[in-house]
Parts: sequence; structure tokens; C-alpha cells
Amino acid sequence: MQILIVEDEASLMESMVSYLEMEGFRCERASDYHTGVNVLDKHNYLCMLIDLNLPDGDGLELVKLARDNQSESGIIIISARNAIEQRVEGLEAGADDYLVKPFHLSELVARVHSVARRTHMNGGEVLGFGPIRVEPEEHTCYVDDQQVDLTRKELDLLLYFMANRNRVVTKEGIADYLWGEYGGDYGSYDFVYTHLKNMRRKLMDAGCPDYVRNIYGIGYKFSLD
Repeated sequence: MQILIVEDEASLMESMVSYLEMEGFRCERASDYHTGVNVLDKHNYLCMLIDLNLPDGDGLELVKLARDNQSESGIIIISARNAIEQRVEGLEAGADDYLVKPFHLSELVARVHSVARRTHMNGGEVLGFGPIRVEPEEHTCYVDDQQVDLTRKELDLLLYFMANRNRVVTKEGIADYLWGEYGGDYGSYDFVYTHLKNMRRKLMDAGCPDYVRNIYGIGYKFSLD
């Protein structure tokens, strides 16, 4: 899964690339506006992370250009500009989300997953994993033909695992995905364990194997292996 990062701050670029690659993404880099223009259509990116304050141009123009080119990539603006007018302008230009600097890298990854799921999920699409079948638009889950009564958070957690199948995900990343920018501020992740325990129990009660693997000291992996 390829991600385009357009960011001129070298230290932030390195941090984002390192963290995203640890989460299983491949990153294309552009440190200025003109490089961004040249690589905009190089791949069918899962998501584009675009800074507005670039040394040789306005990142907002990159957002508009991507949408003018009919790009279906998710777009997240990353910017120190925090005024509501600038947020609205960015979203109206075609961005799917707007993340204000400074931000936690785990929150960035959670936003990427969320935007990718929204932008690459057509209405009525059914997602499958082993005997699990999820209809996101209907908020329903089945194991074979038996419906499983998951809460909204449990279903979101299952979709997060399915989107990150065969990759190790951290407890912090799960928390940020489920609860947004406040997810990593609780100190304890008991709420993650509770939702995970309930989700696993309900799926197994319906006859599904337990696909969640505990990765000691890091988090979890959702895998058929």
C-alpha cells in the first residue's frame, strides 16, 4: 500500500516514513511543491499526506490538482494552520481530513486507516476474512450465515483488524483509531482490552476461529496463520 508524503520538514518526514513503514506502508517522498506535482500520478496511492506550507508553492494547490486529475486517493492535509476557515478551505478543496501539527504519529496512522477505509469502500461492498463477512454500510457482521451482534466499537475494531490483516498493530494505534485524538491519552488501555475480549468472544461463540495473535510488548496481529 503506497502513501505519498509531501512535507518539507526533514525531521518530521523521517519520523512519518519510519512509523508508517513500521505499520506496513510504502512511502513516496516529496519535499517541495514541484516534486509533489511530478509524483502526484506516479502511483495509485492509498493516501496522500500533504503539507500546506511548502517552500515553492501552496500544498492546497496539490490537493486541487489531485482532485482535478480524478485521483481516488484519500487526502489528509497536515498543517500548522489551525483556523477554522483554513480547515474548511482544505476540505472544500477535496481533502478527506485535516490534521493539525504537532500530532502523534499513532494518530496519523489511525487517520490514514480511517480515510483509506472511507475512500476505498464502495456502497454495498462486502468484506471477508475466513468465515467472517462484514457489510460496513449495514453495520452487520456474519460468521458463515450466522449474524454476530457486535457493538459499533467492536465492529470498528474488527474492520481495523481486517484492513491491517497480517500486520502487527499497536494498542496505541487501535486506541487512536477508535477514539481519535484522545485515544492515546488515557494511559491505560483497559478499554481496548475490553472491546477486543468481547469481539473475540462473540466471534468464537459463532464458530469462528480466533484470528487475533498477541504480540508480546507490542500489540496484536490479525492473521489466518
